[in-house]
Amino acid sequence: MKDIRVALVGNPNAGKSTIFNSLTGAKQKIANYPGVTVDIKQGTIKNKDINIVIYDLPGIYSLFSQSEEEVIARDFIVTEKIDVILNVIDVSNIDRNLNLTLQLMDLNIPIVAILNMSDIAESNGYSIDYSKLSSMLAMPVVKAVGSKGVGSQNIVAEIERLASGKWVNSYPRIDYGKDVEKEIEGLCDKLVVSTELSNKYSKRYVIVKLLEDDESMHEKMYVGKNIDLLNRSKEKIHSLTGDNSAVYISYARHGYITGIVRESVDKRVIDRINVSDKLDKVLANRVIGLPIFFGLMYLLFQMVFTIGDPFMGWIETGFGILSEAVHNNWNAETLPLLRSLLIDGIIGGVGGVIVFLPNIVLLFFAIALLEGTGYMARVAFIMDKIMHKFGLQGKSIIPMLVGFGCTVPAIMATRTLDSRRDRLITMMVAPLVSCGARLPIYALIIPAFFAEDIQAAMLFMIYIIGIVLAIIFSKLLGLTVFKGETRTFIMEMPPYRMPTLKGLIIHTWDRSYMYLRKAGTMILAVSIAIWAMMTFPALPVADTDMYEAERTVVAESNLLDDEKESQILDIDNKELEAGLVYSIAGRIGKAIEPPLSLLGFDWKIGVALIGAFAAKEVFVAQLGIVYSIGEATEENQTLREKLKYNYSPLVALCIMLFALISTPCVATMVVTAKESGSWKYAAMQLVGLTLLAYIISLIVYQVGTFLGY
Repeated sequence: MKDIRVALVGNPNAGKSTIFNSLTGAKQKIANYPGVTVDIKQGTIKNKDINIVIYDLPGIYSLFSQSEEEVIARDFIVTEKIDVILNVIDVSNIDRNLNLTLQLMDLNIPIVAILNMSDIAESNGYSIDYSKLSSMLAMPVVKAVGSKGVGSQNIVAEIERLASGKWVNSYPRIDYGKDVEKEIEGLCDKLVVSTELSNKYSKRYVIVKLLEDDESMHEKMYVGKNIDLLNRSKEKIHSLTGDNSAVYISYARHGYITGIVRESVDKRVIDRINVSDKLDKVLANRVIGLPIFFGLMYLLFQMVFTIGDPFMGWIETGFGILSEAVHNNWNAETLPLLRSLLIDGIIGGVGGVIVFLPNIVLLFFAIALLEGTGYMARVAFIMDKIMHKFGLQGKSIIPMLVGFGCTVPAIMATRTLDSRRDRLITMMVAPLVSCGARLPIYALIIPAFFAEDIQAAMLFMIYIIGIVLAIIFSKLLGLTVFKGETRTFIMEMPPYRMPTLKGLIIHTWDRSYMYLRKAGTMILAVSIAIWAMMTFPALPVADTDMYEAERTVVAESNLLDDEKESQILDIDNKELEAGLVYSIAGRIGKAIEPPLSLLGFDWKIGVALIGAFAAKEVFVAQLGIVYSIGEATEENQTLREKLKYNYSPLVALCIMLFALISTPCVATMVVTAKESGSWKYAAMQLVGLTLLAYIISLIVYQVGTFLGY
């Protein structure tokens, strides 16, 4: 079967993801490539004897190396020997989008121009002559509406046609004027281009990029004579045109684009305020936009609890039935350790995490909806003024908002920030934004300790505390560890759109699947490890004989059957607790109990916090394992009831605060080290956030105790 390698490229907010989803559906995965640090999605289309592999590259505005995404996209297209480029163009912003198109043409690879969101453009009065535009660009132009699947068949047909060899290896070349062209020709003759560059790009392409001050090109060029020749040409261009070479080339390219648009697009824009403008007057308003955002988030959390609760109950019941079935059908004398591992370690541990999947799915769906409609971009805009006061640009709020789902992609999303300083600060504080992995902890504790009418308010408060702490510590880091100037925030406002149900489902599934995968791998492994730590070493025989003797005395007494059962249960609980204290986990928990007791925590909470370092959700799994031992009375059937029996609402609040602020999970630390380029910053997260969690929880508990709570 023949493989056709296709790169999907376009500006941010051009609808690239909708085109990708429309073409590939659920046949997607994250592609991993050496040296590539951004997510590149890979999808497949199978058509007869042809296998079309589409790589969804990060959204970029140009191939100029101002950001990591631009360098990666450009190098990926060339290095991976892409057969066809799909260039997604937002018709409503065709002037700006064509800037990337012209740069892609310089790579001399077959291109299909996809004019996306053509329905919106036409409703706003745009009239496009697709035939003329195709002729002027010397490439096929496909009319598309990604959200409705319009144009997908034509796109696939053009891919197959171009990949079959029916492409003339020629694109129109921008004429930069007689004087500049003369300098380009002279540099092509005299400049020595490195082998690395000559194997990838044409010499003219390299020369133009050098004149545009492309840093990545400069880094790969030889010094000495090359630099002298280049500088002389730049000086000559400046003297002849009055502009430096980079500005002049940019002007020339935009002039070329203006000519193309003038000939092929009739912008008889309807003289009316469109829906996006009307909505922005309210949702992006500097005064009321922020309260509206907080109100929407509050409703989101209310929805998560209200809709998710019955589904959680069904899953919990299902795992309870499974556990009881194993318990009743597996003789306790036959392979008792394996029986305990299955019931308490695997079913109890993993089941205690999967039960929160409905809440996770609902949260991810809501976030995908806000992102898909374009509202998240407005949040960044209204937050810019606030973020700037705390030493960050408004765009920093985007990784933080992504962090509501998972901190790992949030830290990876810092690549969109222009300066390394802003990236590092945002990475360091991103774990303070409450991720989806912490939601099971809140979903467990809040209903157990707080009245139903304030549960959403409690969840909302926890999330707000995280955001406020992230902003405050951004300022402190900016004034101390990462001193420097905050860059000006520039961000495009995409039009409001109604995302497709298919796109929402794909985004929700991608993120929820990551959660399930953790439950089936990391959390399963940790649950088994914690079970082993709580099982070994076993109590000495003398101690077990002592508890057995006590049970015998009660059984042979003259007490009523109910009283006998109650006392024997108490003895069982004492034995199980003694066994837990004697185990490895119990000894570690007991060792750290003195400092934790100042927060109202006991050794059992300490054991759960240790496991949460692997993944925050493990905290819940471990509590499930700890409290499944010997708890068989009717009033203590659920983990929530057991927690409520053992702790106060004040302690519950401190547990949530500690889980919110403390040590990020292992995956977060790894990606921080990778994205920052140093384990030093990951270590700063580990120590700094754990210390901060301890101090804040200590203050809250001690003040709350003093006030009588």
